[in-house]
Amino acid sequence: MSLFPPRTVEELVEDIEMLTQEIQELYSLDEIPWVIGYSGGKDSTAVLQLIWNAIAALPLEKRTKRIDVITTDTLVENPIVSNWVRNSIERMKAAAQEAKMPIEPHLLHPELTETFWVGVIGKGYPAPRGKFRWCTERLKINPSNRFIRDVIRNSGETILVLGTRKAESTKRAYRMKKMEAKRVRDRLSPNMNLPNSLVYSPIEDWRDDEVWLYLMQWQNPWGHSNKDLFAMYRGASADNECPLVVDTSTPSCGSSRFGCWVCTMVSQDKSLTAMIQNDEEKEWLQPLLDFRVELDVEDSRDRRDFRRRTGNVQLYERNLEGEISIEPIPGPYTKEAREYLLRRLLTVQTEIRRKAPPEMRDITLITHEELSEIRRIWLEERHEFDDSLPKIYQEVTGELFQDTRPGVERRLLGSDEWTVLEEISDGDIMHLELMAKLLDTERQYYTKTRRTGIYDTLEKCFDTSARSKEEAINNAHYQRNVNNAVKAVKENLDDIYQIKQIFAGKTSETPQKNTANIDKIKQTVENKTEQSRQLSWADLKFSNNDSETPDE
Repeated sequence: MSLFPPRTVEELVEDIEMLTQEIQELYSLDEIPWVIGYSGGKDSTAVLQLIWNAIAALPLEKRTKRIDVITTDTLVENPIVSNWVRNSIERMKAAAQEAKMPIEPHLLHPELTETFWVGVIGKGYPAPRGKFRWCTERLKINPSNRFIRDVIRNSGETILVLGTRKAESTKRAYRMKKMEAKRVRDRLSPNMNLPNSLVYSPIEDWRDDEVWLYLMQWQNPWGHSNKDLFAMYRGASADNECPLVVDTSTPSCGSSRFGCWVCTMVSQDKSLTAMIQNDEEKEWLQPLLDFRVELDVEDSRDRRDFRRRTGNVQLYERNLEGEISIEPIPGPYTKEAREYLLRRLLTVQTEIRRKAPPEMRDITLITHEELSEIRRIWLEERHEFDDSLPKIYQEVTGELFQDTRPGVERRLLGSDEWTVLEEISDGDIMHLELMAKLLDTERQYYTKTRRTGIYDTLEKCFDTSARSKEEAINNAHYQRNVNNAVKAVKENLDDIYQIKQIFAGKTSETPQKNTANIDKIKQTVENKTEQSRQLSWADLKFSNNDSETPDE
């Protein structure tokens, strides 16, 4: 905080007046369109309010350049915040039309195939972790980047306006300082992720208390209450303390962070937890926290397949109490785990709809389109033609699942055929999976005019599902051992080649040095040969011991 010494109210007012003039000059300077990133939080609200007031002070004939305001709804946002942002966007759109402001808000969503629940329940992605953070780019970055790229494609370039501030964190301050050195125009930094776009951060040097002071003392121009925003931040603070901001010496509650309620990248959703603890009327949100705990399991191996999504077994070295264990990399969630998560999610959605206040009774945790895409993945990609999703949906909600995809109900295989396969397999999960894949692959090719590639697809079914779990893992170890043996032999051949080179013509070296090199290389070859004898292809292929080896 020493980098940002407190300012008096008069100094802040002077800075706001300077920023207003700066915004007006930048806006009128050229025809480059602006895109404002708006999350509904305090920083983005302050920036949008600054720009709105500055542009509103211009005469109508100068408000010619459109300003797009983009908000990304990940579909798994904190429900209170999500409802707040949606209402703000609606008011903003109406107020902009009434005041003849060139501001157009857009509520963006991730692609249907990239939503959180399609990833977890449909494809079986495990809950995000530090080494597998698959969600951020799909849910947050891609939707906004697609929109910005469209603007650049139509206009050639754009200016991205953000509410980022150096006081947020040391890391943020360092990154922003670094980008300042690369500025091509005053106050405009290059965007390293999106070519032909510049970043403008009007409040980059503001402190938390200055942001709140501005929001509390300057009225929101599109009619959304900043005091309600302040109350929401206060409710999300652990001690429920956010003193009324009347000057820059007043402490603020700017550290609250609103994010996805399913986020497993943090140890605890502190903001949602605080909301529930501080307000009895928000106790209906408790099932969300309970379900998040179920997702946030450190070791989820019992829920996951021993193969990757490709069907192959991949091994890795795992450190267990100082000992190295070579084990399969856990794959996607199993069929049983995915069905359980779907049932729990629908149960939570039904429960909170029943307990939520009237204005939140239509809350949606998973959309109908997501459910339809999950059903498609289970049927067409996972070959699970027992079609369990409509049954689960009806059992939990009491309603029939209406799938609007054309031809989805016309199927040659269904739950009756699945039941027969379960009886034939007699508890052998891999046998059931193989038969289901073979039958469903034939069904998929049956409707095609050309059946090119069917034999390759059927062969892949055998490659991924013909072995039991133990046989598949043993085979992966066998293949790993063979690869290591081949690698050792290749290294030996390289050493022999070096010996030949020495004998072939390095006459400049003294006999003593040459002899020393040869002795050194001989020793290396002998050592590597001994290693390869421990595990060579011949030993594996023609071993005399009675232990069984996996099929090639």
